[in-house]
Amino acid sequence: MIKVGVVGATGYAGEEVIKILVNHKGVKITELSAVIDKEEPFSSIFPAFKGKVDIICKKPNPEEMAKNVDLVFLGLPHRISMEIVPVFLKAKKRVIDLSADYRLPADTYKTWYGAEHKDKANIPIAVYGLPELYSDKVKKAELIANPGCYPTSVILGVAPMLKEKAIDVSSIIADSKSGATGAGRKPDLALSFCEINENLKAYKVNEHQHKPEINKILSDIAGKELDIVFTPHLVPMNRGILSTIYMKLVKGLDTKGAVEIYKNFYKGKPFVRISDEGKLPMIRDIVGSNYCDIGLKVTGNTLIAVSCIDNLKKGAAGQAVQNMNIMCGFDETEGLG
Repeated sequence: MIKVGVVGATGYAGEEVIKILVNHKGVKITELSAVIDKEEPFSSIFPAFKGKVDIICKKPNPEEMAKNVDLVFLGLPHRISMEIVPVFLKAKKRVIDLSADYRLPADTYKTWYGAEHKDKANIPIAVYGLPELYSDKVKKAELIANPGCYPTSVILGVAPMLKEKAIDVSSIIADSKSGATGAGRKPDLALSFCEINENLKAYKVNEHQHKPEINKILSDIAGKELDIVFTPHLVPMNRGILSTIYMKLVKGLDTKGAVEIYKNFYKGKPFVRISDEGKLPMIRDIVGSNYCDIGLKVTGNTLIAVSCIDNLKKGAAGQAVQNMNIMCGFDETEGLG
């Protein structure tokens, strides 16, 4: 049994981590903290946890929390995690950071997130926590940079074709649609009900902060620099991401052949499901789960991949727990069934 803490427990991702950990056989939640007006039982803030998580949710104090945890999840806004990660690492605690603070080199981070990185020394030790690609590194990690939600859907949708060297790497176009929880729990007019309901909009067209993360990982897989076209959209739903990805084939493949490549690539990976030929996934298929469902269609010399995840599960909290399971020697699916 390991002792676990969550910093940022009242955010969407933090709350989702706690929902999962409540049903996890190998952990005990010992510490919760968040920026709150007063310290009170977590179940008073979220009554659904009454009788399940009644411990006090405290104001952040990393030094004190570190005394009572073996591993900590950080569900914090970007630019905050880098201020407290060193505290936990110095105390020899393992850290899973759900922000973007350790996903990119310091210079790239400054360009896309508008701030000088305050913990450059620990960026090189951070492991990018996409288990389907980096599970061996995750096992040994002290610090996990949990992937972004859009990158998870896009990278998993493209990786098999890059490994197969079956596509023109300059041709990748990703059109992604996300529910409103992807922006986090914060007051924002653009995220209010009347702005989102019965509406659909593209935003940060080809300049979203997740683009360099996608480019970095896909470039690593391809063994060469690439630059995708990435357009995110906000749709009127709470959660879920559907990415439609277009790739030009340089090998003669039909849909059946593409499906076979993807199924072989993700064989033994419990949270990626490849749809049979002629079928495509939908948001409703994956909401509330840690699955990434991928469907494929070849038309002419174009491969179209449809990749669906729940942004709060496989795109955040579920993937974070999946990483914890691998790090701590639990069954990879524990708590995530």
